[in-house]
Amino acid sequence: MRRLLAVLAAAVLAASLSAPATAAPREVGETTVFSLVPAPGFPAYVHAHTNGRVYTGTYVDSGSTARSKVFEWAGDGTLLRSWTVPGQVLSADHGVQVANQTHHGALVLLETSTASVLTLNTRTGHFRRVARFPEGSVPNYATWGPRGTLFVTDYADGVIWKLPPGASTPRRWFSSPALAGAVEFGTTGIRFRPGHRDLLITQQTAADGAALPTNGHLYRLPITASGKPGALETLWTSQPGDLPDGFGIGRSGHVYVALAGLANQLVELTAKGREVRRFGTALTGDNGSPVPFDTPCSATFRGKRVLVANQSAVAGDATHQAILSVYVGERGRAPYLPKAAHF
Repeated sequence: MRRLLAVLAAAVLAASLSAPATAAPREVGETTVFSLVPAPGFPAYVHAHTNGRVYTGTYVDSGSTARSKVFEWAGDGTLLRSWTVPGQVLSADHGVQVANQTHHGALVLLETSTASVLTLNTRTGHFRRVARFPEGSVPNYATWGPRGTLFVTDYADGVIWKLPPGASTPRRWFSSPALAGAVEFGTTGIRFRPGHRDLLITQQTAADGAALPTNGHLYRLPITASGKPGALETLWTSQPGDLPDGFGIGRSGHVYVALAGLANQLVELTAKGREVRRFGTALTGDNGSPVPFDTPCSATFRGKRVLVANQSAVAGDATHQAILSVYVGERGRAPYLPKAAHF
């Protein structure tokens, strides 16, 4: 009986997922399911590659010895291939973030159990370790910056690392009490804006006393002409427990931030940090699609839609571990990818 119900539920879900995928968007906020994410699940950042395909890496629930995987989808949500990540410390927390790509198309991965930057050549399936962070670091998100420098957030240590071209050892570039997360919820998304010559950074919690420790932030950090960090500025402060995570930037300058905490929502902010709207019902994550927001972790533009990685970090519900597609009514700004973006 249980097996019959599972088969019936899967059939109903598949039917409900397939129909809206090709439907014309009706209104801002319309949410569909781009794809479910196979085991081991727990997707984090969704990377929209310049080759037109979509990639995500997976994290592993506590106690599992399953290796992380990198998945590849076609633009219509068809799962194409996957690669198993080698060299992980399976007795430790382990996961891989498809954080970016090189100018030549290799995927840039951040692996947590070895605190490493890896590349994956999707033509050959070859993984290569580029750099390692100090013990205790948890590399989280990455962006290319001026002169082909890779900037990486550290979820555990309140540091922005930089990896200059040709280097194999990351350097501590910026640290601040504002990046010291409370109760282990630290620094998450990062994007370089070449027109502003600055970095936008999301912080899930902060223990610097500027707000309640459970409030998250969107920060702006200028990069000076000499390549040094300027003064950190707070653009937006979240509600308690929102846990701002990955984000995308629209052509309007608006910033769309996934809220991985209690809210289970996607929030739209102006370039100056004013809150415009929230997508999804607070707490429940209901968004009108068959899969509610459940620990949404990132927001990546693809056309006039934002792809959201749904991690279901607390519940561990495999039917919620998916990539969701939210119509926002504007196109995004592609992540900065200079010709010097390679190792």
